[in-house]
Amino acid sequence: MQIQLADFLRDTPEGRQAQDILGKCVHCGFCTATCPTYQLVNDELDGPRGRIYLIKEVLEGRPAGAITQRHLDRCLSCRSCESTCPSGVQYGQLLEIGRNVVAAQVPRARGQRTVRWLARELLSRTAVFGVALRAARLLRPLLPGKLRQRVPPAQAAGDWPVARHPRRLLALGGCVQPSIDPGIDRAAARVLDALGISLLPPSRNGCCGAVRLHLDDPQGAQRQARANIDAWWPDIESGRVEGVVLTASACGLQVKEYGHLLQHDPQYAAKAQRISAQARDISEVLYAEAGALSALLQARPPAGQALAWHAPCTLQHGQGIRNTVEQLLQAAGYRLTPVAAGHLCCGSAGTYSIFQPQLSAALRADKLAALQADGPALIASGNLGCMLHLQAGTHLPVRHWITLIDARLAA
Repeated sequence: MQIQLADFLRDTPEGRQAQDILGKCVHCGFCTATCPTYQLVNDELDGPRGRIYLIKEVLEGRPAGAITQRHLDRCLSCRSCESTCPSGVQYGQLLEIGRNVVAAQVPRARGQRTVRWLARELLSRTAVFGVALRAARLLRPLLPGKLRQRVPPAQAAGDWPVARHPRRLLALGGCVQPSIDPGIDRAAARVLDALGISLLPPSRNGCCGAVRLHLDDPQGAQRQARANIDAWWPDIESGRVEGVVLTASACGLQVKEYGHLLQHDPQYAAKAQRISAQARDISEVLYAEAGALSALLQARPPAGQALAWHAPCTLQHGQGIRNTVEQLLQAAGYRLTPVAAGHLCCGSAGTYSIFQPQLSAALRADKLAALQADGPALIASGNLGCMLHLQAGTHLPVRHWITLIDARLAA
């Protein structure tokens, strides 16, 4: 695809990157066939190919309008299109460039700006969110039904084992997961401890920056990335740890892209690249220790339950990790039920369920129908946002898969 960049983008890093990405697109339309929003609304402009054309027009100088912004807002950023694309088009990076340019040209209504600001400031600040969640839990019985569904009950945390092994990994503090389900990271720490690896509790690091990046605040996302790098860097640089492990696949994808996010920052570019190279999803760590883990699991009684696995988009498409968690769960004795169209998004997509509630609910209904079709006893996933979104639509328990492995080792 040929593009003639407008003067305001010509000779800029963003312009050169967009030109390179667009140059790979051959208009084949394979991406459209796997796009969740296109499947729902059957509108070319709500598929990747159509959105690429919209972005191209804006980058060439055509003024953006509310319609362009609406179609870009409707994108889930699930990157299913990237998994399908035969040309390797990095649609996710192009979308961020396009959204930023459109956001600068098309002011949002005051109400939209206020809600997006509240979402950024509430969800990306660990302490603030924790206070708000505790207050919401106290008021939960008095809340309307739909709002009450968004307030998860408190979860038991469990113990975090003392660091006692030479092999060590760093954990991300995160933003909402420590308050909503603190047991996830503790379960990961216990499983790793059993394998001879110590997961160090978070210290001075917080939100990965994904919330701000996807809500019109790339500078805020960069600030949060730098803060995390500063917190991790002494241990990374000295070699005292092997890297950073993430238990939320959305955070994992964001940290793995710090190198891209800060590529033009002369003080942080090299550090960000190294952090990204040493960041791993918890499934990658366990898969590398699959032999030792299987030996431990064989000494326990098998789970014997039927389980439906929901692969988060940020895991299977963003990070390209597939058929890894499935093997680990099967090794723990779970029977995985078939799930049709497993590549499609559940509709959570970070804050998407807040700003696109109708599309999000429709995607969740389709996903739950597929997950529950073969009668599983529970649903497992690897990202807190997906888990909360799915749990709000089903009576089946929705669990993080690492907590299931932890439970098997404790049996």
